[in-house]
Amino acid sequence: MRTYVYIDGFNLYYRALRRSSWKWLDLLTLFQTVLQPHHDILKIKYFTARVSATPNDPSKPQRQDVYLRAIQHHRPEVEVYFGHFLSHTVKAPLANPGRGQRTVDIIKTEEKGSDVNLAVHLLNDGWLNAYDCAIVVTNDSDIAEAMRLVKVHNNKRIGLVTPGSSHPSRQLMAHADFSRHIRSGALQRSQLPNPIPGKKLRKPQRW
Repeated sequence: MRTYVYIDGFNLYYRALRRSSWKWLDLLTLFQTVLQPHHDILKIKYFTARVSATPNDPSKPQRQDVYLRAIQHHRPEVEVYFGHFLSHTVKAPLANPGRGQRTVDIIKTEEKGSDVNLAVHLLNDGWLNAYDCAIVVTNDSDIAEAMRLVKVHNNKRIGLVTPGSSHPSRQLMAHADFSRHIRSGALQRSQLPNPIPGKKLRKPQRW
């Protein structure tokens, strides 16, 4: 079965990878492990955004860049699409407000574009008949309408893969033919070679 995989990169990272030792992740091996053998994975589309350095973690952009170059070199099935981060100042209520002050200004940073990009690619590839089955890797209910339209207008199968151990979104499950979870054991068994053959790309030591 011709299968495309659509990954919400930050959903995968924060729900399954952030506190693990398995960030040097071979995406093709992972989904060959999670899915049944009849899935012929033709393409993996990975939706993310460029991260910025922080005072506590100045090497964060370099680690992300090394990983993205490594996975695309080692697995030509992987395509990376970028959204962006948007920072703005908002007022937030204080947990213990003092006299005359109930709010404080904070800088709120949000990742924008990945969910929209994922939904657009899911729909467009369906209309182009690029796949028989789409695997959606997220627990973000914003993708539900795109999944519904793929089912209604393209008659494709959709699998939902939920990162981590949390329950899958009911809104997403309503449009999925089947669901899977990404467990820590699958992550452990799905690591890239270190270094990447033919390239001087190594897993960052701080990972």
